[in-house]
Amino acid sequence: MSDPVRVGLVGVGIIAETHLAVLAERPEVSLEFTADPRLAEPPEFRGARPPHHGSLAEALEEHRPDLIVLATPTATHADLVVQALTRSTARVLVEKPLVHDLASLARLVESPGGAADARDRVFTAHHFAFSPEVLWAAEQIAAHEEWGPVTGITSAFYDPYVLRGEDAFTSYVSSWTDSGVNQLSMLSRLVDLTALVSVRRMDGGASAWCVCEYRSRGRVGTARLRTSWLAGSSSKETVLTLGDSDVEIWIDHTAMTGFVAGGGELLATHGDDGRTPRKIAHYRPLYDSLLSDRPDPVLGFGVATTITELYHATPPDDRDR
Repeated sequence: MSDPVRVGLVGVGIIAETHLAVLAERPEVSLEFTADPRLAEPPEFRGARPPHHGSLAEALEEHRPDLIVLATPTATHADLVVQALTRSTARVLVEKPLVHDLASLARLVESPGGAADARDRVFTAHHFAFSPEVLWAAEQIAAHEEWGPVTGITSAFYDPYVLRGEDAFTSYVSSWTDSGVNQLSMLSRLVDLTALVSVRRMDGGASAWCVCEYRSRGRVGTARLRTSWLAGSSSKETVLTLGDSDVEIWIDHTAMTGFVAGGGELLATHGDDGRTPRKIAHYRPLYDSLLSDRPDPVLGFGVATTITELYHATPPDDRDR
């Protein structure tokens, strides 16, 4: 991208705080504007307040950003992406998930410029794929072909939202809606996702059990995904089994740590110094990639399309219990 990079931020809520913190660390970035109809003035950025607008359309009448960051509710994404594509030449980073249904995905493909424009300019903030422990696990798999393909995955994401009652459903819709995209985007770093096999929604949407298929080094494997709000504290873990050996890779997403074990031996470890907040640790490498000449494919429209189609697939045995 050009240097400096002029950024427009749309939506100034909680997740925007992480974007602003990481962008402020990058000397080549300037915050061109913010836009949010709920706020009268923007937050500070490097000790100053950028121009603020009530809408993206209003902002684009005055500014020519290089990058537009959409940190707004998912239901607004399709409209805002179309605006950004048709009224600017900027790259667009959309908070995950890219869109809230398949019709919205089709709308982006059918927008002026079509799929080619979306592929070149639309990126999704699949931040879990950039978490340090996931990048480490991907490096371990790539460096050890002798371990064989990933033949089994079990991932469990827990959040203590049960005490929030109906507020949790209002804010996050369901545990699968809240955590499923994170799990799928994380797995897209490690394997090639192919199909959602089954979905069981339980506890009125507070829990789910999903199974998806993937390919790894030419072999088909199965990922079992558990999400739930019935928890005392946050806990997110993933275990990878490599079929041509007895090697397992254990990942603790909450602690940003991991280890590899096989044959009763500890083969590799990944630790964390505890100094960097988890989301900052995710978004730093994400922006490193996004602002480069060749953004990581996990940010791209193709991966977002695969995840959206998998996420919204309804297998024959989909049940709500």
